[in-house]
Amino acid sequence: MAFGVEELRVLRRALALALHPRTASAEDVQDCLRLADSLDEAMREGARLRAFLVADLARYRAALPGTAAGYLTLLEEALSAGYRPEVDDLAALRALRGNPVAAALLDRCLTLAEQDVRARLARGTARRTAPAVPASRTRLLALPGGLSEPSSDAGEDHAEEAAEKPEQPERKPVEKPAAPKPAPGRPIPTPGEVFPRRKPTPPPPNPPQQLAAG
Repeated sequence: MAFGVEELRVLRRALALALHPRTASAEDVQDCLRLADSLDEAMREGARLRAFLVADLARYRAALPGTAAGYLTLLEEALSAGYRPEVDDLAALRALRGNPVAAALLDRCLTLAEQDVRARLARGTARRTAPAVPASRTRLLALPGGLSEPSSDAGEDHAEEAAEKPEQPERKPVEKPAAPKPAPGRPIPTPGEVFPRRKPTPPPPNPPQQLAAG
């Protein structure tokens, strides 16, 4: 993307305003807005050109090996425009490696592909190592197999949790009713008085014996 003299002047003023904030004039604001619109239009146009270039590259790749010269030219132009080689491009370049231009483009595409793989692996590692929850919530406090000695941080966490919980009124122990006491002045009966011993029943008297006559 190339800037003209007027665009560079506006860009310099915009950078000066960003570095030294002050009240911008209406003319400066309008110039910055026009520059932003021009940049957006240039980016959209660049995206359209890359889309056409990639479509032409796919057509030339599908017609290989008869279109090797045009394919290699389009591939080099697409790489300069930010295109990342695909698996089909690597396979086509390996088939054309007898061509010096194709061999040089193959080395370039392999380097770019290796850089893409390393970047994806680095992003995946960064996502896996990023903590999902705050560190203060990842400590095991009261679980079996945790720390044998409570740390000061654990004590602070317990204090915070206790402060968050509402205070509950203390429950008094329920008193059991006491056994009834005997009335004063009345002696406690003994078991013998409550359950008197029965006297044995006397045997009945013997019947009178009659003397035999004579």
